[in-house]
Order: sequence, then structure tokens, then C-alpha cells
Amino acid sequence: MMRYIARRALHSAIVLFFISIAAFLLLEIAPGTYVDEIRLNPRLSPQTVALLKSRYGLDQPVAVRYLRWIRSIARGEFGFSFSYGMPAGRVILPRARNTLVLAVAATACAWCAALVLGVITAVRGGSWVERAIRAPMALLQSVPEVLLALLLSIAAVRMHWAPAGGIASHDSATSPSADMGDAVRRLALPVLALTLIMLPVLVRHAQAAIREAMTAPHVRAARALGIPPRRFWALYVLRSAANPLISLFGLSIGALLSASLLVEIVMSWPGIGPMLLEAIFSRDVYIVIGATLLAATFVVAGNLISDLLLWLADPRIRFDR
Repeated sequence: MMRYIARRALHSAIVLFFISIAAFLLLEIAPGTYVDEIRLNPRLSPQTVALLKSRYGLDQPVAVRYLRWIRSIARGEFGFSFSYGMPAGRVILPRARNTLVLAVAATACAWCAALVLGVITAVRGGSWVERAIRAPMALLQSVPEVLLALLLSIAAVRMHWAPAGGIASHDSATSPSADMGDAVRRLALPVLALTLIMLPVLVRHAQAAIREAMTAPHVRAARALGIPPRRFWALYVLRSAANPLISLFGLSIGALLSASLLVEIVMSWPGIGPMLLEAIFSRDVYIVIGATLLAATFVVAGNLISDLLLWLADPRIRFDR
């Protein structure tokens, strides 16, 4: 197992390395820099602009700046943020933690709901129960992500379901338990939005995988032997349907992360999304590169977890030479 983990981890590290190079080169060929923006200020002399370019290292070749950025990652700095005037890591890491909390909570909720609904629609195929589930799933899939997030935000504000925006209130008189409850209430709305965005696709794939597993010969033989329902579903049906669902899990991380960046902007969740948008507008290069690399790290980590779960679930992978 350790060799398999090491091989997959090395593969993930290589992918992240090439992603960092691609992000650096794409931002290098993009027109304009942070200094070009402030050059429009008539109060700044050309000497001051040249001094700023030298201070930020923008007058050096791209290879030199990339190597300096790699060394700054080892120190946890992720370069220097021009807009914030501090190491980019101090800006990115707290936002990345918020995005990670949102993504983990939304992934757990979406997959739990998808498995339950997938089992129900697979077992009750052709009945009114399946039609009652498929109709709202089709409606959710046809609604744009931005519109869904806006509708949920408006409903939450007008009906006082949950606070809209932020991660916690600024009332210093509240207790730690009250702060935790307030954070959970504020997390509920973006988690609900991401769950509804991901749910139609996950339910459809879960239903297809479970229906295919139920037609497998060993599953049909187990049903004929009269195995108790709990054991039948846990050891036969769900285990047979595990491989395609585990493979889908890794892909769903990337889709959920891209949706979460949009939901964070609409619902004012202090994650990577709003910070990345501000950094793009202000041309804060190292914030953009660091946020891109961390988003790619989340996706690669999701695929790595998916590979490990496949290794545990499928003996053919464990004994493959």
C-alpha cells in the first residue's frame, strides 16, 4: 500500500508542479502588471515606478521570479502580495481554510443525499416516487448556478432562514458556543446552494450505478438466497456499485470547487473566490497564482483520495502487477 500511495503522491506533485509553471507563464504573457496600474497616477514619477518594479522583482526574468517564488513556498509565504503589502500566504491560507470547510461540508451533504435518493430511485423505478424525485432534479439541473445562489440568498434574507454573508458576527459580547452556532448558520446557506448544484448529477450517476449493480449475477444470487436486507445492500449492492461512484467522487471535487468559488462571491463567503476576483482586478500576481495552486491542490487531493478508496475497494487494483 505504501508504494501505491507514494507513486500516486509523486504523480500528484508532478501535476501541481506543471500547473504552477502554466499559471506563472499565463500571467506572464497577460498584458499589464500591478505597476502598470499605479503608473496611471500622475503623482508618481518614473523613478518611483522603476523603484517599485525593482522592489517587487518585476524587472527580473520570469525564470528568476519563478525560482524565488518556489523558495517562498518553502517558507510558507507564496510570494509577496502587492495589494496587501505582506506575504501572500498570510492572505491566502485563511481564505483557503474557509473554502475547505465549505467544500468538505457540501461534499458530505451532497453525497449522502445522492446515495439515499439514488437507492430510492433505483429500487422504485417507474413508480410515482421516482417521478417525484426526478422532477425537482431536472429543475435544479436547468437552473443556472448564479441564479440558484441569488434565489437562495434572497429567500434567506427575506424569510430570516440564515444570515447572508460572512463567516461570523462581529459581536464581541457573544460566547464561544454562540459564535460556533452563528458560524454554522452562516455556513448552512452556501452548503445548501452547493448541495443543490451538485445533487442532480450525483443522483443520476448513483441511480445508474446501483441499477447496474443490482443486475450483476452475484447480486441476483445473493437476493435469491434470502440474505437479510441490510447485509444484502451493504455487502453486495453498494459494494458492487462502489467503483464508478468512487471514480465520480474525484471528479466531483473539481466541479464542486469551481461552483464554490462562484457561490462564495454571490453569498459573500470569505473564501478563495472573492479574494481571487479582487486579485485579478488589481493584478496581484502572487495572490492569483497562490489561489490557483491551492485550488488545484484541492482537486488533486480529491483525486488522490479517490484513488486510495479504489485501492481499498477493488482487489484487482491491489494485486495488479
